[in-house]
Amino acid sequence: MVIVHHTAMASAEAALDRLCDTDPPEGLPPVSCHYLISETGGLWQMVDEKDRAWHAGLGAWGDVKEVNSRSVGIELANTACHPYPEPQMAVLEDLLSGILSRWSIPPERVIGHSDMAPHRKSDPGARFDWRRLAWRGLAIWPEAGTHEGEDEAGFAANLERIGYRAPEVADAQALLLWAFRLRFRPWAAEERGALDAEDCRIAADIARRYPAKNGGSAAG
Repeated sequence: MVIVHHTAMASAEAALDRLCDTDPPEGLPPVSCHYLISETGGLWQMVDEKDRAWHAGLGAWGDVKEVNSRSVGIELANTACHPYPEPQMAVLEDLLSGILSRWSIPPERVIGHSDMAPHRKSDPGARFDWRRLAWRGLAIWPEAGTHEGEDEAGFAANLERIGYRAPEVADAQALLLWAFRLRFRPWAAEERGALDAEDCRIAADIARRYPAKNGGSAAG
């Protein structure tokens, strides 16, 4: 798998220091990732792709429960408040193309941190352009179509087919809906409204075309 993150820090250099800090301040755990991309397109590799990096934490996707050992982590320097610049996205596309080719990773296994840990994370956020990556075969995006008559139970079943796993917290289903919208309907994610027909249609479309697959090649 590939997990896309944002740093939510003031600069790429500050994030680099944090990611390389083996003795962080009290209360902060050590973190690491395979790659960091700056806003201007600077690229750092900190961990070999075949080695585990500590970037994902607790969460799950499909049959993968220990995500760090089955994924390549990419951090994008972004404060979480602004769009991702063109130079950064261009470098990300080149990097993803190589990773997916080297490890035979299908585009549906390129996900956001919020997809696998909706109870803890919101990155890479509503301003990240997943549709752009999908146009280049580096991620997935729903197709246009008519509404399908899925009910709430059908929506939950389709999320599970896609790979979403409910965290063991209160309001888990609401968190899954929010994470799903953040990924596939970012303009609706902030509304936190009730499940609607468009949510159901998109989930059915993605589940039909990209059901989560067991196993597969990945780092670790």
